[in-house]
Amino acid sequence: MVSLLSSSTSRRLLALRLFTTGAAAALLFSPLPLRASTGATCPVVPIQSCFTVKMTQSQSPSPPVAKKVEHLMEMFGDKRIDNYYWLRDDSRKSPEVLGYLQKENEYTDYVMSGTKKFEDVLYAEIRGRIQEADVTAPLRKGTYYYYRRTLEGKEYAQHCRRLVPNTASPHSVNDIMPTGPDAPSEHVILDENVKAEGHDYYSIGTFKVSPNHKLVAYAEDTKGDEIYTVYVIDAESGAIIEKPVVGVTGALEWAGNEALVYVTMDETLRPDKVWLHKLGTDQSSDSCLYDEKNNIFSVDVEASESKSFLFVASESKTTRSVSYLDVSKPEDGLHVLTPRIEGIDTSVSHRGNHFIITRRSDEIFNSEILACPLDNTSETTVLIPHRESVKIQAVQLFADHLAIYERENGLPKVTTFRLPAVGEPLKCLEGGQAVEFIDPSYSVDPSDSEFSSSILRFYYSSLRTPLSVYDYDMNTGVSVLKKIKPMHCVEVDIQMRPDVDHVDARLIIVLGGFDASNYVTERKWASASDGTKIPISIVYCKNLVKLDGSDPMLLYGYGSYENMLNPNVFVHHDQICIDPSFKESRLSLLDRGFIFAIAHIRGGGELGRQWYENGKYLKKKNTFTDFIACAEYLIENKYCSKEKLCIEGRSAGGLLIGAVLNMRPDLFTAAVAGVPFVDVLTTMLDPTIPLTTSEWEEWGDPRKEDFYHYMKSYSPVDNVKAQKYPNILVTAGLNDPRVMYSEPAKFVAKLRELKVDDNVLLFKCELGAGHFSKSGRFEKLREDAFTYAFMMKTLNLIPKLESSGKL
Repeated sequence: MVSLLSSSTSRRLLALRLFTTGAAAALLFSPLPLRASTGATCPVVPIQSCFTVKMTQSQSPSPPVAKKVEHLMEMFGDKRIDNYYWLRDDSRKSPEVLGYLQKENEYTDYVMSGTKKFEDVLYAEIRGRIQEADVTAPLRKGTYYYYRRTLEGKEYAQHCRRLVPNTASPHSVNDIMPTGPDAPSEHVILDENVKAEGHDYYSIGTFKVSPNHKLVAYAEDTKGDEIYTVYVIDAESGAIIEKPVVGVTGALEWAGNEALVYVTMDETLRPDKVWLHKLGTDQSSDSCLYDEKNNIFSVDVEASESKSFLFVASESKTTRSVSYLDVSKPEDGLHVLTPRIEGIDTSVSHRGNHFIITRRSDEIFNSEILACPLDNTSETTVLIPHRESVKIQAVQLFADHLAIYERENGLPKVTTFRLPAVGEPLKCLEGGQAVEFIDPSYSVDPSDSEFSSSILRFYYSSLRTPLSVYDYDMNTGVSVLKKIKPMHCVEVDIQMRPDVDHVDARLIIVLGGFDASNYVTERKWASASDGTKIPISIVYCKNLVKLDGSDPMLLYGYGSYENMLNPNVFVHHDQICIDPSFKESRLSLLDRGFIFAIAHIRGGGELGRQWYENGKYLKKKNTFTDFIACAEYLIENKYCSKEKLCIEGRSAGGLLIGAVLNMRPDLFTAAVAGVPFVDVLTTMLDPTIPLTTSEWEEWGDPRKEDFYHYMKSYSPVDNVKAQKYPNILVTAGLNDPRVMYSEPAKFVAKLRELKVDDNVLLFKCELGAGHFSKSGRFEKLREDAFTYAFMMKTLNLIPKLESSGKL
């Protein structure tokens, strides 16, 4: 199970496309985006220069063998025996279980030890591409510019601000934060590197500045279990002003300058209560604003862009109701705005004397946007009607504008509308202004913006365009590039050491040398077994691939949870899918002749609500057969061959990988299943496991016989059989609250028991991390290097490290 705890809680937790880069000179352009740079061609390592190093399980010591303890489960007359049920230890302290996990890690280290030097080279190469000392694009809010700074060699960021020299100047897309000797000095509000000292894991899930900019509340997780502690500090001195608030989610908002609203969870980690905390008082005296008793529903809190109201939502996968709290009168408590009606999903914004409501139902499946007066919420006006071919994905409200993030034909769109003056009637909006994009496939995500301005800030990326920040003037239609993530070209010079376990990699870095024109992006369509066309996004280096079936390929997939959200987004109900976006480390594959592709399969929200509906419940197998169809299309059209095809998916995407491995193990050479949700039936039958009850509306409730048998028919653990499987790498996090580590552990144990091949099967469990693995930015790069080394090892593409110093 992998769903985020709630829609905007997920916004703060899921790191799909984390953006931690800094400010750059503004660049005026039209249309957008411009090419990343016109620098030198990146040095590449063609696969022809490689020699083969084939490694099979039989050449290594025997892998760990989990003991078998029969555990019988019976329902609807069907008996299942789980011999590895004992691997589940909710305390995560069992010496026997931890010992087994450690043996798996040691075996993985042993098998990969022969490629450790190459992994080190990959890591040095990947790290060399990024600009370690950098700042994010500053965002002007009130009298300050806020931004994050990363330092050379440091894993974590600093949260910083500077005063705006002339606060009377209007917001502009051409606004640049002064940094010279005469500029206001930088103030570091919080240094995560200091806070992370002594912790194996450290993550700030929420960082909120009070409306008067004097205080900061931040939520801290030091285990990876996503149970946070909230600290309130003085923004200038950094001094903690009161006792921390403990045991909360990442959902946290200011209610004025003297109170916070936060969310706590029940014993299954379901967010169930919303609390009002007055600064200076003990947490035990906090007042409960909302208590959700129905275990299908979770609660959430978010602030309106105007900061005048807080909205408390109670939501399931199909139904969402909203109440509001007037920040100026918190003592009045919550007022119901959109009552709970089964199948109706609503999100709310505020501007002037109106609430703006986004509403979805079975009939209005792609959503509509309504407005209602604050003093007569039953009187609604349709601003944007429902359209069958266009899905409303997100709404961002400003004092004078409305920005809508939409999807049409599988691609994101951004359209802005000018609103009538506050106090004037709101009517159906027409003649919106669209932002233009030129890549064949791309991703666009909302960013935090200043409500009182006319400047819309968003993130843009494509498979060949590094993550970029744009400011868009909704009055003039002018876009300015505020930041593009700096990318360097890297040539690796190898210096061999007598110590066989170590290699020095000297980097020759070409600053700004990345040239997007060296890479080709394509969008193709595969035909599913029922005739449905499935989009595929593709990227490769045009000077390296042959497109004759001999190129290695990595195919990625997900295909679940329509409402996957980005932690940088502060808008309502932004349904982010697995859109094509840039990843620095991926260049280490592309520059070695790999082709990378994303299969936009049913179960995600790429092509609208119905695309999602046709890949869930009793149609879930469409997700898996779509992925297989995409793989077959890529093979048939000479992008790769079975012998050169690797696949990868994480979380619910790990379920995808597990399912297709059971269904078509012959189609792939290597597979990576990251924190995979693979024990579907057993998990969904146990309401004591975190998130189970709220997930019944995603996967189905197997306590009902039709769902039981259908889910059993694809659950990866239940369908492992005596057959040949490709090379497989499975990962897990011991403290993962979304997918228990025991699910991938059982999957691996059963594969070891039944598979009839000598291909490599590795299990890597991070014992000090959760769903998102290690928390440091360089630690994450190391994990990419490990994964890529595994794939290239299984494809027999490990390059030779010569003592002369070249790769």
